[in-house]
Amino acid sequence: MSVRYRVTAAPQASGYSEAGASYKRRALRAFFPNSSSPSSDIHDNADILRQRSRMLYMSAPVATSAINTNRTKIVGTGLTLKATVDRNVLGLSPEKAKEWQSKTEAEFRLWAENRRSCDAMGLNDFYGLQQLALKSWLMSGDVFAVVKIRDPDKLHPYGLRLHLVEADRVSTPDKLGGMLDGLGYTEGTNPNTGNKIYDGVEVDSSGMIVAYHVRNTYPHEWRNDITKWQRVEAVGATTGLPQILHIMESERPDQYRGVPLIAPIIEPLLQLRRYTESELLAALVQSFFTAWIVTDTPKNAIPFDETGSGDLGGVPVDNPKADNASHSPNEYEMGPGTVAHLGKGEDIKFGNPNIPTAGFDTFVKTLCKLMGGAIEMPYELLLKEFNASYSASRASLLEAWEGIKMRRAWLVGSFCQPVYEIWLSEAVARGRVIAPGFFDDPLVRAAWCGARWIGPVQGTLDPKISIHALREEGDPRILPRSQTVKYFYPRPPRGGRRDHPQLSPYHQKISIHALREEGDKENPELCRQLEQFLSTPSARRATEVPVASGCGSRFLSTPSARRATR
Repeated sequence: MSVRYRVTAAPQASGYSEAGASYKRRALRAFFPNSSSPSSDIHDNADILRQRSRMLYMSAPVATSAINTNRTKIVGTGLTLKATVDRNVLGLSPEKAKEWQSKTEAEFRLWAENRRSCDAMGLNDFYGLQQLALKSWLMSGDVFAVVKIRDPDKLHPYGLRLHLVEADRVSTPDKLGGMLDGLGYTEGTNPNTGNKIYDGVEVDSSGMIVAYHVRNTYPHEWRNDITKWQRVEAVGATTGLPQILHIMESERPDQYRGVPLIAPIIEPLLQLRRYTESELLAALVQSFFTAWIVTDTPKNAIPFDETGSGDLGGVPVDNPKADNASHSPNEYEMGPGTVAHLGKGEDIKFGNPNIPTAGFDTFVKTLCKLMGGAIEMPYELLLKEFNASYSASRASLLEAWEGIKMRRAWLVGSFCQPVYEIWLSEAVARGRVIAPGFFDDPLVRAAWCGARWIGPVQGTLDPKISIHALREEGDPRILPRSQTVKYFYPRPPRGGRRDHPQLSPYHQKISIHALREEGDKENPELCRQLEQFLSTPSARRATEVPVASGCGSRFLSTPSARRATR
């Protein structure tokens, strides 16, 4: 009796094994990436990334533009404090809250606008420290601000000082396992606590950052000073306030150090720099008017000498005092209106290189588009070129503004707001700012610490079009800074005009064109101000409309405005 065995088919690959995870497809056969932990992928490579990023910033115009444009748009002249306490939690009236906020902002300016009051080195005021911190963050991947306390004096009533520390100076001590200067090791262990140290950042068993290790020298620096590390606890044991601030952008969980902004595009930036330098050199060579003398002179004869015997194009030679004039009949010179008679059997040939290439501009722009997409900055901003249509250029600005707002929020959350809370704690403790319950209840403390940070606004390509759009649709950005008002319609919407409170002088200036057209029957103060902004005499004669008593006359410019406001 024979036994039959059933042969089953081999299992077929499915899912990503036939796509991105395939080992059989020709394009993927040699593609074997080896991604490891953030410590191996990021921390061990952070040092070389920082060096290359700084070099490109100093030598590649596109890299310089990427970092400086972010600096200008995110910080500009500085992010200014606008205190916004929570009146509901504190039980304050609007008048009392406004009075406290104005007093606190004045005290903060006393500290922030004096470079010797806020900077431990005495070089920058607080707004200068903002742009320096942002620039160092983008260029090096992260930056640290060490909180120091000095003795106050009559001119400097606050002891808070900030000392910015560059990313290189935070590293794992050699005696704890780090060998950044030699072998590039960045991971170590603190024998006293058993905590792991990742590139200078000490974390406990749960992954919480507990301290930073700051060295007094830079890696790869040839100095006689002995390198020493200082352990700085992240939070003070007594006050609970930060003792060091860490500004960075995280890419992966369990990541404790940042990477430079241009890290993903270092290679194309370097190649673009080499390409532009080659084209520049080729164009420089082409600018030289070169000629060759073709002669029948025997090869063993004495060749033509250089013209003259002095320096050549500014390069000194053996006899720099001699002139470059030729005194030999065997030497030829070029000059304006020069006529030279060639000898028998001689001819002249001129060089005509076809440099630079015709596609240089297109190629550079294409590369900038690819690199700009990687760092969330359209190439129009990288190259400061807005030659496309209005819609395309505005779309580029809007897209760039999303990334700018995001990085500004990160800077505020990791630097500006913590500094303000540390300063306010000292101001309350010294009695210069009165905040009842500040040290008693965390909720009350958070209510007193409320703040907004005002920076550069989004630019416009055509203010007339932008104002017209805001006037037609309404925009919360032109409202008074109040949570009770959600919409403002300079032009009445369909269905009638919505009630709104009086605009602040700042917002009256923003919508002055719309107010001039529309006026406001409900607000006599605005009506009196509108008399200063009249249109042409013919428009005034044709469109004079009576308004509420006490407002005088108002002059509207367009028929639609007149019909809408009668």
